[in-house]
Amino acid sequence: MVLVSSRFLLASLVMMPFFIAPVRQANAKQFRQASILGFILFIGFITQTVGLMTTTATKSAFITGTFIIFTPIFQTILERRIPSKANIAAIASAIIGVLFLAGNGSSLSGFFSEIGRNITFGDFLTLICAISYALYIVYIDLISESMDYKFLTFWQIFVTAVLSLLSIPVMHLSGIEPARFTPSPLVIGAILYTALFATTLTTAVQTKFQRAVSPTRASLIFSMEMVFAAVFAFLILSERISLFGYIGSGLIISGVLISELFSKD
Repeated sequence: MVLVSSRFLLASLVMMPFFIAPVRQANAKQFRQASILGFILFIGFITQTVGLMTTTATKSAFITGTFIIFTPIFQTILERRIPSKANIAAIASAIIGVLFLAGNGSSLSGFFSEIGRNITFGDFLTLICAISYALYIVYIDLISESMDYKFLTFWQIFVTAVLSLLSIPVMHLSGIEPARFTPSPLVIGAILYTALFATTLTTAVQTKFQRAVSPTRASLIFSMEMVFAAVFAFLILSERISLFGYIGSGLIISGVLISELFSKD
């Protein structure tokens, strides 16, 4: 959580000089909506981060990928927008792809055995993360058109930073995670990269442009994260991708293409 709070606090400080004017112009309703969005984002980050301490990377990847299932459910409930048949077909393809890519093993039976073995509290937290991220995608679609994207981008990151800072002593006192920070070039580089690119840039782009697509299609595009992660793991960490991994990547890409080419929403 020290890493998470450092990331979002630095992102807030970098954005403040450029986004302070829209913040001053926002009204009480906009502050309330943006704060709710920031809280949802915080829940997603804290549950996934703490969950990773007691679950495997394979199970975390699979469980997090289930946000593809929850997004159209929230879209139907909150926006009264039922996904199209093309979206449903795309979701099915992407879900199967996530299963294959997360398993990345030699057999489906071995993968399901791994998923079902030793279910931990971390698995439960990661499921909350997936639900939170799905809700985040739908809620940002609901409120993004009613306010300046610069204000919404900055305020949700600022709220996440504050809540992350407050969570550090809570984690420490509860014994879940000791508060510690050991600076090194790798740690500093990670904070700078995640703050400037993986937080400031990506959140601004998503907040501004997601209004152009439905939440369900957005979730399908976000499922490509697993494909890119596998590619970078291969290029940077020399991790091997099994045949199942390639099949999963293809199914996720197929799902995105089906949504983009055949869906009208």
